[in-house]
Amino acid sequence: MDRPADHPTILTGKVGVLLVNLGTPDAPDAKSVKRYLKQFLSDKRVVEIPAIAWQPILRGIILNTRPKKSAHAYAQVWTDEGSPLAAITAGQARALQSRLGDAAIVRHAMRYQSPAMDKELDALLAMGCERILVAPLYPHYSGATTASALDALADWIKARRRLPALRTLPPYHDDPAYIAALHADLSRQIEALDFVPELLLLSYHGMPERTLHLGDPYHCHCRKTSRLVGERFAQSHPDLRIETTFQSRFGRAKWLEPATDTVLIAEGRKGTKRIAIAAPGFSADCLETLEELAIRGRDDFVAAGGTHFASLACLNTGDDGMAMLEALTRRELAGWI
Repeated sequence: MDRPADHPTILTGKVGVLLVNLGTPDAPDAKSVKRYLKQFLSDKRVVEIPAIAWQPILRGIILNTRPKKSAHAYAQVWTDEGSPLAAITAGQARALQSRLGDAAIVRHAMRYQSPAMDKELDALLAMGCERILVAPLYPHYSGATTASALDALADWIKARRRLPALRTLPPYHDDPAYIAALHADLSRQIEALDFVPELLLLSYHGMPERTLHLGDPYHCHCRKTSRLVGERFAQSHPDLRIETTFQSRFGRAKWLEPATDTVLIAEGRKGTKRIAIAAPGFSADCLETLEELAIRGRDDFVAAGGTHFASLACLNTGDDGMAMLEALTRRELAGWI
């Protein structure tokens, strides 16, 4: 049967991969930061306070005070390509596309701001993707990260008539490929330093402690990553002490401990002189690693008596990280490609 002349062309038969990261302002100015923070901090997965109590605080206080301060922090790490997180995530998508070749179409999105998840999913569908893997780039599961990305996916599903088959990438905090990539990449960076660190601090993004008691596995996932990475370093760097901390506290609630800034100060005061710090929970360098750790963390440690400090890069688009991401992606695409 011939297709009618006015029948639209619909592409089919392709497989898509959507890499998803948290998000970033579009520019390092107060207006852009305010727009980003409004969306981010209005997510009920991120702030688990009833909206009737939280929104007046958010709109009346936080959005009128924090954007200017945060914009200054973003300006210190902004690049010619824009936000480091956005640029690196885009680079990861390009690198994964190169590794997968014609087997799949790879795009990237942000949970908050742009490129938006719904638009990128629409783009994959329009390109003929009848099967799509949505891959949140969070090694450690948290309701505020992984589940929030899946919420956005669910919203897209509910708003569309024509849908592809869908899979999602599970957390990979203890995956051998992830642990091997971390150990190899961090070891190489440590060997390139002009000093020998006494301590390797593994700093993870903090969460309110109540999330742990409510059943969020995030804390346990972080601790397991540290244990497995520590076992590798015990063989390769037996004299290197490794500790786990949590950064980016916000508000008055009790957060997961020990806090990164507190530990850096305490270590400097007790005589530790040489520290390297890494952020295994971040798939790409961002404000929290480049400003909070590399700048403020260094200042805290040196002011407390430390002499040598190195903030190690995330896996980013390095060979170890991309080989891991390719392996995880191919595993989840099994039977599709």
